[in-house]
Amino acid sequence: MRWLFTLVVAALLGLVQAVSTSGDRLLVVLEELGEKSRFSKFWGDLEDRGYKITFESPKNEKLSLFKHGARAYDHLILLPPKSKGLGPALAPNILLDFLNAQGNILLTLSSTSPTPSAISSLLLELDIQLPADRTSIVVDHFNYDTLSAAEKHDVVLLPRPTSFRSGVKNFFAGANGDLIAFPRGVGHLLGNASPLLTPVLRAPSTAYAYNPKDEPESSEDPFAAGSQLSLISVMQARNSARFTILGSAEMLENTWFDTSVKQSTGVDGAGKNAKKTKAANREFAKQISQWTFMELGVLKVGRVQHNLVQSGNESKGNVTLSGPVKNPTMYRIKNDVIFTIELSEYMKTHWSPFTPSGEDELQLEFSMLSPFHRLPLKPLPSSSANSTSYSAEFRLPDQHGIFNFRVNYKRPFLTTVDEKHTVTVRHFAHDEWPRSWAISGAWPWIAGVWTTVVAWISFVGIWLYCEPSEEDRKGKAKKVQ
Repeated sequence: MRWLFTLVVAALLGLVQAVSTSGDRLLVVLEELGEKSRFSKFWGDLEDRGYKITFESPKNEKLSLFKHGARAYDHLILLPPKSKGLGPALAPNILLDFLNAQGNILLTLSSTSPTPSAISSLLLELDIQLPADRTSIVVDHFNYDTLSAAEKHDVVLLPRPTSFRSGVKNFFAGANGDLIAFPRGVGHLLGNASPLLTPVLRAPSTAYAYNPKDEPESSEDPFAAGSQLSLISVMQARNSARFTILGSAEMLENTWFDTSVKQSTGVDGAGKNAKKTKAANREFAKQISQWTFMELGVLKVGRVQHNLVQSGNESKGNVTLSGPVKNPTMYRIKNDVIFTIELSEYMKTHWSPFTPSGEDELQLEFSMLSPFHRLPLKPLPSSSANSTSYSAEFRLPDQHGIFNFRVNYKRPFLTTVDEKHTVTVRHFAHDEWPRSWAISGAWPWIAGVWTTVVAWISFVGIWLYCEPSEEDRKGKAKKVQ
């Protein structure tokens, strides 16, 4: 019976295990711990997915993101503080160290709480710019909620992100007609220099950010306006650590998880016949947290293999009785080789076969200093239930040296795949060159050699056949005497 009890316990532990691929330890930094009840539904959704949540105040002197040089937590949520700082435990350099240690951060902002200078400094390190006054608010006089912001227009209603650029997976889509309420939020600008930043939710073309404390005339020169103003953005570091900036912490509150909203009239009366509908904040917050905490868009490399194509003229040393050697360290120029890589994608609770989105494709580079070949990797029909095998077959270049098989796949919202395998490509050995009769260019020379041989043999035969008779030799001898 003991083994049965152990089996039941193991099964129960498997059920409550967090679905994140990077761990279940979640730290929530909230200055007033009594306010955590405002986000109880959000915490409940996280706990249902297996996270172990720890609530701490930034004023706690014992707060630390690291213990004995390692991460004390796997994920971090920063809610807007009411004070001017976050304390020494959450300094910008420590938060960057947390990202470098592959920790994930969900940062929330609010126009009702001035952004601490530590957060502004951290965002500048990531090429994200906030308004200098730290109290700006995003408003839209054409796309607002008529039920809760009929006068101030500071609850912006936005549709779900429907499309990014071609070949980019959309993990934040929803039903057609869903509206996301963005109440009293802070906008930000993304720099053009970083390829790691991706906007998830941009402001409508009629929205702008301004400081409500300024005079009305100053709103004619806002911080940013239209689609240049990002409301929710994400960054995936080179080590695949994830950082999300959410411009409105209020959209995670219980109120906005269950509330109904109604679209304003909009430009040219587009929302004239709009009806009350439930805000999609809860499902959208779930998708954002799933991506940030690595429950979505996580790629894993399985089997990687390269070998000679099975044929009758493989080079010596790369063939056994059972077939070509797997992953040899040396090839010969002009060898026909095949490269295979196995990829899986984590989708919320399980690993599934990975398929590039839309017109995107996986590519293989065979390079020295620069690529000699860049080939598309095609899926194989022999893929398993939780992975897809991709393959490419090609002929090695007529160039010896040190080469790399490399799959370098970097896309927004997906973890980086950078697989590199180094091999040596040598010249033909002395007994591997093709015989002369197999080279058409040598046929005239071969014909000349055999013509010379036949001519010489013919000459010798004719000369021997034409030898003088015995009487002729005696006659010549008498004349000489």
